[in-house]
Amino acid sequence: MSADSTPEPGTPGESGTTSPPEGAERRPRPRSRRRKALLAAVWTVVGIVVLGGSGVCYLYFRLNGNLRSVDINSLLGHDRPEDVDNGSEDILVLGSDSRSGGNAKLGGGEDDGTARADTAMIVHLYEGRSRAGVVSIPRDTLVDRPGCTGTDGRAHPGATDVMFNSAYTVGGAACAVKTVESMTGIRMDHYVEIDFAGFAELVDRLGGVRITTTEDIDDPDSHLDLKAGEHTLDGAQALGLVRTRHGVGDGSDLGRIQLQQAFLKALVDQVGDVGVLTSPRKLYDLADTATGAVTTDSELGSVRDLASFADGLKGLGSARMTMLTMPVRLDPADANRLLVDEPRAQQVWKALRADRPVPPSATDGTPQGTADGVVGSGGR
Repeated sequence: MSADSTPEPGTPGESGTTSPPEGAERRPRPRSRRRKALLAAVWTVVGIVVLGGSGVCYLYFRLNGNLRSVDINSLLGHDRPEDVDNGSEDILVLGSDSRSGGNAKLGGGEDDGTARADTAMIVHLYEGRSRAGVVSIPRDTLVDRPGCTGTDGRAHPGATDVMFNSAYTVGGAACAVKTVESMTGIRMDHYVEIDFAGFAELVDRLGGVRITTTEDIDDPDSHLDLKAGEHTLDGAQALGLVRTRHGVGDGSDLGRIQLQQAFLKALVDQVGDVGVLTSPRKLYDLADTATGAVTTDSELGSVRDLASFADGLKGLGSARMTMLTMPVRLDPADANRLLVDEPRAQQVWKALRADRPVPPSATDGTPQGTADGVVGSGGR
């Protein structure tokens, strides 16, 4: 998710990634879980507990009515990577900015009716679901976008050398999944999307997220002004943090990804300690917000399905999450763009397809941005 005031994604000549340098205790918790990626981390937790309480019928239908889903399987048909049966699962998680409604106020841009996917992560759940690998895809990466049938039901032609996040802008969830599968050769088992407004409200419902910054962060574009030290971020501040690119580090998309990954770990480590289980009202408010904030694939399109899925993630904490960025290299023709480092990227995709850890050689020496270590989990 980003807050910069750049033009439409995919437009030649727009500003984007600046040149980064080369290189690169779980605490016990109640009947909660440690999650997987970005904000899916919070909302699926709630579904399980809600279904286990009183008033199940009313809550089920109320919360079920909040959910939005997309039938990815129907839209993409059979022209997809093989569904490997090795016990692992892969989920594409997107953070979207529609620049409309509540998002217009938070997005730092005009309500132009367009939609952007400014945060993209592939979450690989290893067999047994006790470990996860999270691979962030920089939005400024130039890719070949395959032709696809969009969420609107229309056929969209393919394109070469376009920004990765243009797939979502063109055809929504279905085209985003199609592009990721084309890049990786990995079939996405599920899809989860959350928008700006939903993200901010979820953090507020949780009572904020504790982080520690090692440097001052000041970015007027994302309305973020934090001095170095410990903070409990409210929803608007948390949103500003995961979207900022000019307030800290080298101003690159890669630096922003470093902040997003650090925030995710802080969020995951706090989920089990928010006290929602002691307050039915707080729990319901969180569940109501969460289910209204996300869009999923149709196989996760009910509270019952979400609860069943989340029930298998109880032991997953940040210490068991490996986070990396898709291997890229600078575009020699445009310092504001990135190109996929194909040999190294293929090492990542091959490892995930085989349900194995990603080898260090896949990311050694690739650009990573300079915001690593700026943000960490906060303490009390």
